[in-house]
Amino acid sequence: MFFQILMRVLLSSDFWQAALQFGALLLLPALGGLISERSGVINIALEGLMLIGAYVGVMMAIATNNVWLGLLGAMIAGGLLALVHAIVSIHFMANQTVSGIAINLAALGLTNFLLPIQTQGQGVKALGDALRLPQLHWGPLANIPFIGPVLFQQNIIFYLALLILVGIHFLLFRTNIGLRIRAVGEHPHAADTAGVNVRLIRYLCVVSSGLLSGIAGAFLSLGIAGIFNQNMTAGQGYIALAAMIFGKYTPFGAAGACLIFGIGEALSSRLQDTGVSANLLSILPYVLTLIALVGLVGRTIAPAADGIPYEPASE
Repeated sequence: MFFQILMRVLLSSDFWQAALQFGALLLLPALGGLISERSGVINIALEGLMLIGAYVGVMMAIATNNVWLGLLGAMIAGGLLALVHAIVSIHFMANQTVSGIAINLAALGLTNFLLPIQTQGQGVKALGDALRLPQLHWGPLANIPFIGPVLFQQNIIFYLALLILVGIHFLLFRTNIGLRIRAVGEHPHAADTAGVNVRLIRYLCVVSSGLLSGIAGAFLSLGIAGIFNQNMTAGQGYIALAAMIFGKYTPFGAAGACLIFGIGEALSSRLQDTGVSANLLSILPYVLTLIALVGLVGRTIAPAADGIPYEPASE
């Protein structure tokens, strides 16, 4: 019985549509973390950046009655919180891991504190279609059996994530800016000697990770869920971090890992009627994360200067 249901799920277009949707959700913060760590700054604050983006996105959309302003607010909130991490890690040269954990805890505490105040204890009601990020329907292409619903009936953020994926790959490996980012993450003192502003590059990369994570948070609350609940990211930022490592710090490698974890998320939500405990199914994405990191990835080499505070020689 279980295997019959499993095969029926795996052969359905709804399942693969959801898998790609969840994969895109993870891809955005994974790419943000990749940029940050390629520049030499460890960023495990992706969870908190997503959470604050999800919260501000919903509240801004409700306040302005405009979903696009909600998306913009989520980006700005994620960017500002990432700027805090950048200041602490780059300017004050504090421990980057501790800073990231602190931001995750601060985002969780802040959203839990503000939510009942802003909603008078009622919580956020389900958002109407006008305050949801739209699904795109690509005309005749969307009517192709199986492929149409999977590839051509997705949320607009899904297609944005694909464009960002290609753009970041091109930026990192085909432009002088990307060369500077990678140089800063590998040999910051050599890059400084060559005239590269190491701190500026790192600031821009960390803030960019906040912008991308903010978009992901808005995608979760304004696109997928249509609501905000306490701690609604529920570890998605950590899975995105694992996907970045699984992908060996490359954009397309991270995308492949996000797809695997997206399949796990879709499976956990689609197998609720099999008699298996919902709580047990909910840990499936995290089990896949552990299996991937322990059994599939092998040794992953981070950028040489990743996590190492940099102090210019002039100081």
